[in-house]
Amino acid sequence: MARGQQKIQSQQKNAEKQAKIKKQQGGPNQKDTAAVALKFSCAVCKAQMPDPKTYKQHFENKHAGKDMPEELKDVTV
Repeated sequence: MARGQQKIQSQQKNAEKQAKIKKQQGGPNQKDTAAVALKFSCAVCKAQMPDPKTYKQHFENKHAGKDMPEELKDVTV
């Protein structure tokens, strides 16, 4: 029984130690990683999209009454 409790305490201590090391390293977080993937920004509503196909679909669906930007006219969906 005693060894089981020691094992749990050791695992918790190790998890805290690993979390502290990870926090100190300060690697990229999810928000920064997602921002890198979003390369296209809608000229009308400033929404961000990852690729021109998605951008064109967004523009056709959300801003149908507006003139399409030049960079989207040659994109095929």
